[in-house]
Amino acid sequence: MTFVPLKNNFDYRNVYEAHHSKANRLFVMYITKNELSCNRIGISVSKKVGNSVVRHHVKRLVKENLRLADYELSGSNDIVIVARASSKDADFHKVGEALLHLFKLHHLC
Repeated sequence: MTFVPLKNNFDYRNVYEAHHSKANRLFVMYITKNELSCNRIGISVSKKVGNSVVRHHVKRLVKENLRLADYELSGSNDIVIVARASSKDADFHKVGEALLHLFKLHHLC
């Protein structure tokens, strides 16, 4: 399944204000419904995680896991994934397991 990226600050704020979040050790996932026919996803990695190289690495791990995994997500949602500081030490497989865990907590797969 392909994801359409969340582009602007307004969309991110709408998702944060919905207050539907679940978390695990590596990530916090915020979800709200949208009126579109697709799932939109945004990834947020703050400076608390590390320098720009580390932040970009975490973002690439999340994007690659989303690209390779065939998540059959129900409905059309706006999703924001926020990386926690412990995500900088995680490898590819741990990131994939954490994302799948969060999708299951939100009853999306």
